[in-house]
Amino acid sequence: MFNALVVTRDEESRKTSASVEQISLDKLPEGEVTVAVEYSTMNYKDGLCIGPGGGLVRKYPHVPGIDFAGTVETSLDDRYKPGDKVVLTGWRVGEAHWGGYSQKANVKADWLVPLPEGLDTRQAMAVGTAGFTAMLAVMALEDHGLQPGHGPVLVTGAAGGVGSVATAILANLGYEVAGVTGRPETAEYLTSLGATQIVARDELNETVKRPLEAENWAGCVDAVGGAMLARVLGQMKYGASVAAVGLAGGAGLPATVIPFLLRGVNLLGIDSVMQPYQNRLRAWQRIASDLPMDKLETMIQPAKLSDLPQLGADILKGQIKGRVVVDVNA
Repeated sequence: MFNALVVTRDEESRKTSASVEQISLDKLPEGEVTVAVEYSTMNYKDGLCIGPGGGLVRKYPHVPGIDFAGTVETSLDDRYKPGDKVVLTGWRVGEAHWGGYSQKANVKADWLVPLPEGLDTRQAMAVGTAGFTAMLAVMALEDHGLQPGHGPVLVTGAAGGVGSVATAILANLGYEVAGVTGRPETAEYLTSLGATQIVARDELNETVKRPLEAENWAGCVDAVGGAMLARVLGQMKYGASVAAVGLAGGAGLPATVIPFLLRGVNLLGIDSVMQPYQNRLRAWQRIASDLPMDKLETMIQPAKLSDLPQLGADILKGQIKGRVVVDVNA
């Protein structure tokens, strides 16, 4: 028997509830590799899966947790053997498949990545899906020509999970980082991660009639979407790119095509769920080399399985700063 956070739903009221339960190995879904999970984390999707579901969870009872790191216990695949340290993000684990809020997980071998040298399992989950996504965004901006010295790089939702890691990575690589936040009390935190400019969220939430404004930003990692993304597109430098990673501010995009046509601005979509294996390896290797571990430590908020129902509600309200790291064995 082992512990897991199990979400159930009352079929009459459609209301969900979550609690830590003891379950047996035979209850796990089929998989080629059994992993003894050590750490997981809290992402926006996890908040949805613990609470209202958000259309992500189709079958109950369910174990959320869209990422985890741990040690292989058994494997039917030659790529992994007992004792190997592994990381999993994406592939709809924690949504359509039971996830990391459990002391054991059964998954497909193709979904795993070897833990990169230089990271332990706790650090890997301090990075987690949010940090992995942030690294993919930075890589995409670089692949489209961004280099240090081109000008300030904007990070929206900077105090959140993706934004925190993106800020730390960009600053470490020598970029001038401007962090957008709606929480003034996080300014010192963002400065400690390397942000050299703090932009109040309200400044970019105002809608303007002009499709183009002053060319302020050489690049942008956008975790907000909505009206803010539309506004940012009109402030990008000629030929600059925006990496879109989230929709905390809404899925709509009240923008015009003018920034694309007159300034050659690029809007890059970043998907972390179905990334090919080689891209995953490249991103995790870059994380191990380009993310300062001392900065990562300042982002961590420790948690245990029993904390997750409340933390899930908090993240949906935008009340989480940095990275929640869940010790599933605590």
